[in-house]
Amino acid sequence: MAKMHTRKKGKSGSTKPVRTEAPAWSTMTADEITNVILDMWKQGNSTSEIGMTLRDRYGVPDVKIATGKKITAILEENDVSPDLPEDLYNLLVKAIGLRKHIMVNKKDVHNKRSLHSTEAKIRRLVKYYQSSKVLPMDWKYKPETAEMLISR
Repeated sequence: MAKMHTRKKGKSGSTKPVRTEAPAWSTMTADEITNVILDMWKQGNSTSEIGMTLRDRYGVPDVKIATGKKITAILEENDVSPDLPEDLYNLLVKAIGLRKHIMVNKKDVHNKRSLHSTEAKIRRLVKYYQSSKVLPMDWKYKPETAEMLISR
């Protein structure tokens, strides 16, 4: 599949093996995994960082297979879910950084294009999350207020 804002083709990625139950060498129970997820969330880790740490340090190959729920569902169940989805949050951080860079370097046309591409991705993602009722219908991306959303 082609990349969104370049003319290049993307690299093909590997796929996970099809599994219905946790492997025998994975010894953590669902309650232990939930406790680790909640502790790491309180420390300020993102959901992707939590998943990688569970994989690398605790030997949990897939949280969904081990617990029956994804990490965000576990966080929502315990009333500590994030306000914004992680992919949208990361794009907002990137757009804020690009805006700050462009304020200092007015003639940097390559980063202006990158900012336009990033903001287009943000708007497309917001439209998707509004249709799937993750974000309210009146939520709108504004560059002026984006930094307030991130600082929470």
